[in-house]
Amino acid sequence: MDHSFWDKLCLSLLCIGGLNWGLVGLFRFDLVAWLFGGADSFLSRAVYILVAAAAVWCLTLIFRLDDREAPVRSIG
Repeated sequence: MDHSFWDKLCLSLLCIGGLNWGLVGLFRFDLVAWLFGGADSFLSRAVYILVAAAAVWCLTLIFRLDDREAPVRSIG
């Protein structure tokens, strides 16, 4: 699996986490906890850990230069 798969997966997890935090901030409603039986349940904690791991992975996106340094290829 290449970087782009992991980048997309981790960005998707960050979107889930961001939406969940938005719900917590706006409505005091934790969707992850509601779906998985409370904030202390194993599944909720697993989702929180996966979102945190995705955030760490996405930090590498900031420092990766491969896309900006790749030469432009002409067609034809």
